[in-house]
Amino acid sequence: MPGRIAVSEGAAAVWQTATLTEIRRETPRATTFRLAVPEWAGHLPGQHLMLRLTAEDGYAAQRHYSIASAPDDSGHIELTLDHVPDGEVSTWFHTVARPGDTVEVRGPVSGFFAWPGDRPALLLGAGSGVVPLMSMVRHHRARGLTVPLRLLVSARSPQELIYAAELGAETTPVFTRSAPRGVPVGRMAAAHVAPLLTEPPEGGWEAYVCGSNAFAEHASRLLVAAGQPVDRIRIERFG
Repeated sequence: MPGRIAVSEGAAAVWQTATLTEIRRETPRATTFRLAVPEWAGHLPGQHLMLRLTAEDGYAAQRHYSIASAPDDSGHIELTLDHVPDGEVSTWFHTVARPGDTVEVRGPVSGFFAWPGDRPALLLGAGSGVVPLMSMVRHHRARGLTVPLRLLVSARSPQELIYAAELGAETTPVFTRSAPRGVPVGRMAAAHVAPLLTEPPEGGWEAYVCGSNAFAEHASRLLVAAGQPVDRIRIERFG
């Protein structure tokens, strides 16, 4: 079936060395880090991984991070990380990490939020919640999938919209604090969500919501009010 990707569960349970190969600034707070993982087991769009960073004295910190890249066979994956104040791992990535540095990764982890590309996908994200959703968008494009996919993404301003240069016709941005001239400012609202549920694609939407607790609750309520079945809303919360 188009969009299906095989993932080896055995390999996913093993810690592997990942080498940082590229760093790309996305916004003033968010940066993408490209990692070479030669024995990567493969992943589904929407999955995440565990990352372990070990100091010279043996102290180790582990974090879960969504995978931003589409599945491919290049042996590379990408993570897009916000610089979290006082965050041990994110601060290391944003202030210390350089190409050639190594970390450990294990995964992919969790299939609940995964989208294999076999059903219409309605994606709602805010801030860095767009990261796993972008993996889905990239997968949709890379595979030339014809199944409908739409992305509603909320950001405080155009400057803080992660992947702004890469977003296309499938995306509707919502700006909560400042916006380009002529674009309304405000929270994601029924006016953004309801039209998509008025004429759903054949089979209906599978909805994916990712963001803070407050955003996840707000976006889920909008979906339900517009007629989206509760059992077809998948939520991943940050923070």
